Amino acid sequence: MTVTYTARVANARFGGFSQLLLLWRGSIYKLLWRELLCFLGFYMALSAAYRFVLTEGQKRYFEKLVIYCDQYASLIPVSFVLGFYVTLVVNRWWSQYLCMPLPDALMCVVAGTVHGRDDRGRLYRRTLMRYAGLSAVLILRSVSTAVFKRFPTIDHVVEAGFMTREERKKFENLNSSYNKYWVPCVWFSNLAAQARREGRIRDNSALKLLLEELNVFRGKCGMLFHYDWISVPLVYTQVVTIALYSYFLACLIGRQFLDPAQGYKDHDLDLCVPIFTLLQFFFYAGWLKVAEQLINPFGEDDDDFETNFLIDRNFQVSMLAVDEMYDDLAVLEKDLYWDAAEARAPYTAATVFQLRQPSFQGSTFDITLAKEDMQFQRLDGLDGPMGEAPGDFLQRLLPAGAGMAAGGHLGRRLSFLLRKNSWVSEASTGASCSCAVVPEGAAPECSCGDPLLDPGLPEPEPPPPAGPEPVALIPGPVEPFSIVTMPGSRGPAPPWLPSPIGEEEENLA
Repeated sequence: MTVTYTARVANARFGGFSQLLLLWRGSIYKLLWRELLCFLGFYMALSAAYRFVLTEGQKRYFEKLVIYCDQYASLIPVSFVLGFYVTLVVNRWWSQYLCMPLPDALMCVVAGTVHGRDDRGRLYRRTLMRYAGLSAVLILRSVSTAVFKRFPTIDHVVEAGFMTREERKKFENLNSSYNKYWVPCVWFSNLAAQARREGRIRDNSALKLLLEELNVFRGKCGMLFHYDWISVPLVYTQVVTIALYSYFLACLIGRQFLDPAQGYKDHDLDLCVPIFTLLQFFFYAGWLKVAEQLINPFGEDDDDFETNFLIDRNFQVSMLAVDEMYDDLAVLEKDLYWDAAEARAPYTAATVFQLRQPSFQGSTFDITLAKEDMQFQRLDGLDGPMGEAPGDFLQRLLPAGAGMAAGGHLGRRLSFLLRKNSWVSEASTGASCSCAVVPEGAAPECSCGDPLLDPGLPEPEPPPPAGPEPVALIPGPVEPFSIVTMPGSRGPAPPWLPSPIGEEEENLA
């Protein structure tokens, strides 16, 4: 049975684990005492031979061998190999437990979807859960030695009540050379479909929910089969085992105490028992024993899964849930806190101190800031009210002059800049539109297009070299802040205006 000690370490206190060190069942002493005695026996035998059997010449040769083994034994990466291996095994061990097929969710769905208080409805519910339990028994007897010893043949499964004799005939007549743990799940699906046709399951949504829970249950059974089939690669287990055994084989020789009279380095003390070498063997070999015990949790070790207990528990609670507890409800009545604005259960004298502790509000709940640090600040460089579009602010900075004409270099650069930035408002973009001056009597032609961005507009011809011409305003309504200029010479752009980069900059040049 699994060794449980969590109640003994409920509180962390001084020497809290000390009371666990003397436990024998499930302990490292029970697993390792034979190996430890063998290692100590071989070590003492070599030590006695060195001291009392070898000649002086043989002792000198043995001493050189001891120094050599002690020097190169550290090249074996025991800690790295063992640590990674044990981590892999422990993760696999816990994942296998999570794949244990528990019927709790399935039995709740069966009790809520398969209706009928008569014998027919009761038979449907009990048979459905018996099929689920049968599938779990079939897969567990395939992977667990304890369950196989309990149900060595299908006859034992029939005698235990998980399968009827008629079902056994159908099971054995099914021609398949593979593991047939999935057959009861198919029977479950067929029986659920029959219950739907008879109206025991009232709608297709309930049937869908029932089959989904069955698929989850069957999937866990399948994962147990795959975990039993696909083990940790044998080469990795062999590498770990060889690394450990070869390391301590070198330690048998390399950790021998030599004669201090010979003056060897780090051999000034002569003891009979290698205390720290034994501790190292205890830790490393114990680490390997942990992996050895957890790599197959379906065996019969002290800490292996209690599969027979789980079979008994699952079968009993599933039958209780779908039979005796079906449609069994207590009389509805108002609870104790019906009129309470803030419901809170009482505390005993041993736990009332917890009531005085404040509830957790968040890790930043107690942070305090100075009053001036809590004031909202405007964006750097903006003098207008908060929320004003950056394009409007940029447009107000531009002077109304010759550089803002549609054909002017500055106007084209500003148009490109405003269109390049997606956060510029439409009102700011409209402010860059301009109209060209035409001869008297002709209709004015206005355009907001940019020859750089609109390929349909022709590139304006460069103006002839001439002096500055006066600005002529076009009569009629115009956009706010729109200006009209005659084409003039392209002067240098103001230094505060950002310029395009890359090919756009070359086109504008």
